[in-house]
Amino acid sequence: MCTMQVDAHYTGSVTPGGAAQRKDFPGGTLTKVSVGPMDNNAYLVVCHSTGKSLLIDAANDADRLTELLDEQAPELSLVVTTHQHPDHWQALADVVGGTGSPTAAHALDAAPLPVVPDRELAQGDTVEVGELRLEVIHLRGHTPGSVALLLRAGEQKHLFTGDSLFPGGPGKTQNPEDFGQLMDDLEERVFGTLPDDTVVYPGHGRDTNLGIERPQLGEWRARGW
Repeated sequence: MCTMQVDAHYTGSVTPGGAAQRKDFPGGTLTKVSVGPMDNNAYLVVCHSTGKSLLIDAANDADRLTELLDEQAPELSLVVTTHQHPDHWQALADVVGGTGSPTAAHALDAAPLPVVPDRELAQGDTVEVGELRLEVIHLRGHTPGSVALLLRAGEQKHLFTGDSLFPGGPGKTQNPEDFGQLMDDLEERVFGTLPDDTVVYPGHGRDTNLGIERPQLGEWRARGW
């Protein structure tokens, strides 16, 4: 029996060891949970029609994620790792070992992962979870193979950004070239194509939306981080 509390009152603010939060959207359910010492977010997306589900970043606390999956995910169809940094895949091997689920990541970030991806993702790909479709957006800069996933659900748009976009700015980069690349990709592939009401679900911390962040793009460019 699952011992993890799942709160149906969704605010987007979760804490390590605290309750997960769940909300419905047209055609499915989204559950957000914080795991591990670095307050990593893991996201579970479930298709209402088929029961198939997607886990985004098996980041840490394999036991807690397994409890969540046992209770909320009738069929785990895929685990996507947004990028290669270890805090985003500490539980990957255990989760996959317990569920037998296939995994996916971008080829440029696949080598450090503890599980060889069954599928290599690329810009423009589509991830299917039952009747749900998520679009792969390659955002270079935080790491070479960072990806975001865009879920269109009716009029709603949900964007899972890993560590490429947070409230208040882009993810950390190692040099000006990587920063410029990440900003270029964010402006072209995210802010340039998606509306303000697109909800952003980052790899750490609270949610935001593109309308809140869009006015700050010039400031981010000027400050260089």
